[in-house]
This record gives sequence, C-alpha cells and structure tokens, in this order.
Amino acid sequence: MLAGGVGGARFLLGVRELLGPTPFPPPLNESGDRVDGRGDHEITAVVNVGDDVRMHGVRICPDLDTCMYTLGGGIDTDRGWGRSDETWHAKEELAAYGADPDWFGLGDRDLATHLIRTQMLDAGYRLSDVTAALCRRWQPGVRLLPATDNRCETHVKITKPGGAEDEFVAIHFEEWWVRHRAQLPAHGFVQIGADRATAAPGVLEAIADADVVLLAPSNPVVSIGSILAVPGIRGALRTTEAPVVGVSPVIDNKPLRGMADECLTAIGVETSAEAIAAHYGPRSGNGILDGWLIAEGDRAPVEGIAVGTAPLLMTDPATTAQMVADACALVGVDTPPVGQAR
Repeated sequence: MLAGGVGGARFLLGVRELLGPTPFPPPLNESGDRVDGRGDHEITAVVNVGDDVRMHGVRICPDLDTCMYTLGGGIDTDRGWGRSDETWHAKEELAAYGADPDWFGLGDRDLATHLIRTQMLDAGYRLSDVTAALCRRWQPGVRLLPATDNRCETHVKITKPGGAEDEFVAIHFEEWWVRHRAQLPAHGFVQIGADRATAAPGVLEAIADADVVLLAPSNPVVSIGSILAVPGIRGALRTTEAPVVGVSPVIDNKPLRGMADECLTAIGVETSAEAIAAHYGPRSGNGILDGWLIAEGDRAPVEGIAVGTAPLLMTDPATTAQMVADACALVGVDTPPVGQAR
C-alpha cells in the first residue's frame, strides 16, 4: 500500500482489520535473531516522506508518525495527528524565547519521538532503520517503510512576496500547508532531492512481490504524488505483476479531508474522481492504475481502468475493511470475509 498521513493511516486500520496484523519489526528469538512471525498475509505500507522537515534541530516525519501513532493506539483521534493526551510546554517555551518557526504544533510527547529519531539519524542510521526501531514500541501491526531514506522534500512554488507576478520562490510544503493553510496561490510543487533519491530498502521488492497494490485515499499530489516522485517507484508499479488499485480521495467532488483541492488546482487537475483517475492514468497506457474505487454517485469513466463504487467514509476499521475488500475484489483479488482475519 502507498499511503500519506491521516487518510492513509485510517485506511491502514481497515487493511489490518481485514487481513490481520503483520509483526513489525519481526520478533527476535533468545539469540537476537529475527523470527518469521508472518501469518497468512503480510501488509507493507510505503509512506510519504515529502512532508518531512527539520525544525528546532529535530527531524519531523509527519506521515510516518501519523501512521505509527494511529496503528499503535497513540494518536489524538480528534485532530487525526499528533499524540493523545499531548501537552505543549516546549512549544510555549520556544515561543517565549522568540524561536522561529512558531507556527508548527510541536507537542511534548511528539517531541520525544523526534529527539530519538534525530539522535539515531545523526549516529548514521537510515530512516528505514529508525522507523523500525520506533515501531518496536508502537507495534503497528503493519510493516511501515519510508518511501526513501534520502531527502525528498515537497516544496511549493509561490509568487515572490513583493515581486512581480512572474517572480517565484519555493517554500517548504509544511509552511504552505500549516502556516498559510494552503491559501497562498501555488504554481506547482517541487521535490527537493528527488534527483538523488533512491527507494528505501524493501520498497521495490514489496511492490514486485505483492499480490495487490493499493493506493490509499491520500492526497494525490503531495502524498501519493510525492511517493511516485522517488525514482524507481513509478516504474515498479508499472512492471509489477500485481494489480494496482486506487481509492478515490473525493466524494461528490469534495476532498474527504484536508485541502487536496488546493493541490489539485495548482497542477491543473479538477477535483473529481474522474479527473484524478485520469491523472494517475491506466497501466495499459503510461499510468499506474488497473482499478479505481469511487464513492457511490460519483463517475470516473477512464479507458483502461476498471471502476467500482462503494461507501468511502472511513467511520471505523470494520467499515474501512469492507472498502479494502471491495477494492481488492474489483481486480479479482480474494480476501477473507470482514471480521474473520486470523
């Protein structure tokens, strides 16, 4: 599965509900060797790192952490991101010192995760290794892999403040998204470092060996699109023998959450199930999709893509599990009945 943050994490709850948990990291025996603890199914999530940013000296990975906290039971369910029972003393103290930036919600519990990650990265560990180490605490029941261990950050092209209409600058996606609420007109997105990035260990192999690849109902531009910007991943999706099925992130031409419509507008794509399917494109052409699951009442007639309909509101894991089963059935992949995962 390819996943972004909140929507991807909630979709993963449904995948795990349907297929059962995947031990991650793999358990160790008394000698410290890895034990193959896989059940009937193995779930691998390739997670967007385009939102990653360094602030106040620490490396922050919003989408990886949202998936890890959600699956591990530590997410703030009201916000959909950050830790439950969070406090904000460090943020308040940084603001009192006048530390910049002051617009990012850095909670105290969340800060501990970023400190551990940064220490390990500075010691020479890869992001994929650090992610596995952090998951030993959270036991997400899903194999979480960053799309790349390298820097591959999403930046947004905007009009230069005080400049002419044709003068542009790029700011980090998090600043555009969080500080400006995506209200600064965007003229495109750039993946800084993509030209030197490679897929993280296990990513291409997971796609090649899969029985089915699912694109979560995450932002098509800055979540799924940022994953596809990592060299090798789009090619792996084009060549895998597994069918590739996407789940629409819109219902009645409106995003399920967030501001995906602002991102789609910036790249000239209409906010509709049909336009997003055409943006991904069919594998029979030059695209990546074999199937596309859309909301009941929406339409997406795109030649070369099998289209199915289902309720797309992820109200709880069991409901989401049925959505996952419907996506798999669309391309002839059998799954256990909902509620019968071993």
